[in-house]
Amino acid sequence: MSHPWEPLLEVLNAPVPRLPLHLPSHGRGRALAPALRTLLRQPPGRWDLPELPGFGGPLEPTGAVVEAQRRCAELLGAEHCWFGVNGASGLLQAALLALCPPGSRVLLPRNLHRSLLHGCVLGQVRPLLFDLPFDPLTGLWMPPTPAHLQTALAEALLGGPVAAVALVDPTYHGFRADLAGLLKVAHQAGLPVLVDQAHGTGEAIAEGADLVVLSPQKTVGGLAQGAALLANGPRVPVEEIERALLWLQTSSPSALLLMATAASIGQAFSAAGRKQTQQARDHCLRLRQRLEREGFQLAPAGDPLRLVLATAPLGFSGVEADPWLIERGVVAELPEPGSLTFCPGLAPPRAMEHLLPRRLLQLRRALGKDRLPLFTKPPLPPLSCLEMPLSSAWRAPSVSVPLADAIGRIAAEPLCPYPPGIPLLVPGERIDRARARWLQRQQRLWPGQMADTVQVVAC
Repeated sequence: MSHPWEPLLEVLNAPVPRLPLHLPSHGRGRALAPALRTLLRQPPGRWDLPELPGFGGPLEPTGAVVEAQRRCAELLGAEHCWFGVNGASGLLQAALLALCPPGSRVLLPRNLHRSLLHGCVLGQVRPLLFDLPFDPLTGLWMPPTPAHLQTALAEALLGGPVAAVALVDPTYHGFRADLAGLLKVAHQAGLPVLVDQAHGTGEAIAEGADLVVLSPQKTVGGLAQGAALLANGPRVPVEEIERALLWLQTSSPSALLLMATAASIGQAFSAAGRKQTQQARDHCLRLRQRLEREGFQLAPAGDPLRLVLATAPLGFSGVEADPWLIERGVVAELPEPGSLTFCPGLAPPRAMEHLLPRRLLQLRRALGKDRLPLFTKPPLPPLSCLEMPLSSAWRAPSVSVPLADAIGRIAAEPLCPYPPGIPLLVPGERIDRARARWLQRQQRLWPGQMADTVQVVAC
């Protein structure tokens, strides 16, 4: 008789690859906070507690969880902190609902995570998507400048009031913007700002952000699904945040995830944690220098713990290179048509500095060809206003049509190839000829990961 747990156990018990250069940043447990490692050595299940008196929960008035949240807020320079157990996704949605009443409009960057779209559906909020600078070498969106945001916001305000602005900084790839300048633009217009710092460490609070969402498993050695929401200033009442959290977070949060979030944040800001982070960054900077000496092009990143290899100059896509590397024990975090992103984490594998260059040299010899053409920027307007309400389009009867036949139709589903979940198409957008042709080219760049059809609203 086969058991239902066997497929999962087989994968979880599989040998660890030689170079697991992917998230979570604890590196298969090597960089977990000491307090969390101590807890996990206890008899299994001892930590699986409900909201007992004395322990409490994220929204309880007293208890250990509230005290841990208070201490994390103090460490991060925030006035308030709430832990979440539905990942950064759940806290981004709660933050959005706290900022935006039903029917209001919110200004969102084109590289938003799809969870914010889900939040717009839940809260009946109207998204305004502003375009971003584009890197033709890697095919990646880049951070906006303050002038870029100023233009987008001015155009958005021509159509009526805007409730809030959301920003992503740093990006999945470690790209950083002039965050202080961006916040100044929004605050001068009287608007609160939500910063998605799932790939950051809360530095947006010091810059003046109103709400910040963290994902400790991506940056400071936490566990998947643990997250934290930080708040500062009077622009978002605490009661609005806690009401949204009540709607979207479970009433039975995992005590282990709450502890993991507190422990990882505390460790990151300790002397030992700062030393660990600096050692990991130094290791990655040496690796970056070695790869550049070997002739590889790496995208400039504000985060040394993100190594973004431009694969197009080598003559192949990151999607093609990924399985070749996996067969040889190198697991990247994010393969894309023009790049491979590696996330060495807080405890990079010891063999990384000499083995990764060797594997990439072998990869170049095996798959290398003439450099690929530069990537074409998506043909998007500076500001996209949906022609059909997001929730209406997403729930409407739909049909699947080839991309070539989608011209003039309204998208009924988001089009998001491989994570990080950034949508190439948003429900409610009308697909014009230029966009349809661009999407057809994208489909060829994502073999097996992006269908040659698209869901559109049925006429």
